Amino acid sequence: MVRFVNVITASLIGLLLCGPVSLRAQAPEQTIRSQLTPRHYALISSETSGRIDRLPLREGAAFKQGDVLIAFDDVLQQAQVTRARAMLTVAERTMAANKRLLELNSIGELEFEVSKAEAVKAAAELTYSEAMLAKCRILAPFSGRIAELKVRENEFVQTGQALFEIIDAEVPELEFIAPSKWLAWLAVGQSLTVRIDETNREYAAVIERIGAKVDPVSRTVKIVATITGDHPELAAGMSGTIQLKEPTSVQAE
Repeated sequence: MVRFVNVITASLIGLLLCGPVSLRAQAPEQTIRSQLTPRHYALISSETSGRIDRLPLREGAAFKQGDVLIAFDDVLQQAQVTRARAMLTVAERTMAANKRLLELNSIGELEFEVSKAEAVKAAAELTYSEAMLAKCRILAPFSGRIAELKVRENEFVQTGQALFEIIDAEVPELEFIAPSKWLAWLAVGQSLTVRIDETNREYAAVIERIGAKVDPVSRTVKIVATITGDHPELAAGMSGTIQLKEPTSVQAE
């Protein structure tokens, strides 16, 4: 019995001498929930009013940067471009003829300047018509996939109406909200591990960005990390649990 009491006493003395350093050094890893988000995503809206002539992709379909995502009926816009080109040709020829007449003193300077201004106006009209024609096709700003379609072929849409959502084809970023007190030891480039619920697998990641401000109410800060390697099975919207190891130097403070 005396020996047992001595063992307990020695253990307690050891804990008191080691203090909180020894206890905290054995603390488990910090864990917190996280979510995968795309690096680039956009809600594409119509820049013009018109009927959808062609919608080549469906939800989930992949595309490359520069691919046509949607095409509107452009018969009217094509006609306007043709008309503007013809008007520019007439204006340029009139200006050229008036220039020769001016050199022969057959017309006044004002008449030539008017014809010159008409040529400039016709060129501007052509530029405007071509710009309106270009709005009849929406090209992919980056490579990715269609996340959600909000319209269908042959529907008439208005200017500013939402058409579809797109996300990039890269491995999604890892976002999580961490307690602001973690800023004492969190740093860009720090490694962590995340277990994704949907795949039931662990992935290595590295902290890429730390939020610029702390939420004063919740006392939290947003952290963004990148998953290392190529993992086609991962998709935006998946969630999981991250595991972070607090540095020993911080534990000892």
